[in-house]
Amino acid sequence: IPFLRILITHLSYNHLPKSIFKEKGTIVVLFQNPKDRALLFLHFHNNGMQSVPSYSSRDEFFSGFMTDLWGSCFDPAVTWNKHIEDKNTVVIIYEDLKGNLTASVKQITAFFGFSPTAEQMQAIAGRHTFQPVSVKAQEIHGAVGLMLFHKAVFGDWKNVFAEAQNQKLAAKFTVCLEVAKMGVKFKYDVYCKA
Repeated sequence: IPFLRILITHLSYNHLPKSIFKEKGTIVVLFQNPKDRALLFLHFHNNGMQSVPSYSSRDEFFSGFMTDLWGSCFDPAVTWNKHIEDKNTVVIIYEDLKGNLTASVKQITAFFGFSPTAEQMQAIAGRHTFQPVSVKAQEIHGAVGLMLFHKAVFGDWKNVFAEAQNQKLAAKFTVCLEVAKMGVKFKYDVYCKA
């Protein structure tokens, strides 16, 4: 593949090809707060994707999510925490991206060594909001594209999970990430407290 290629993946750090780290690959890692991530998993599992199980209730889903049915929901963040200061890696938090797209785009472009003009920044920000990206996903992926995008609203977990479930997620976050650099980046007190 020619120089300056972009590859997008959901692979965890441990499943990425080792050549990415040996051959000067540059990595942008995007994370979302754990509670909204759980909600997206629920949405994905219950919207007709035949290759993944659906759940009869939120409680059934939550039980699987919290008992490491698919591996710990915090494993990717715990693993990337070990590499958060690697020179070839930048970690972006979805809520920061959504809250201030221009600042996040500046952070990403600076990381890659680009200096876009104000007009280019505006064009990037306009093309990469939820609506245009979700429409493009439908065009490219059809029905699966609809499942890849939910509401693009953070904090929606408050409307779905019961208080006891929120407390279980908070306790797991505390055990896995609270004192980690990645945990600080999540701004748990801002994005995950009711």
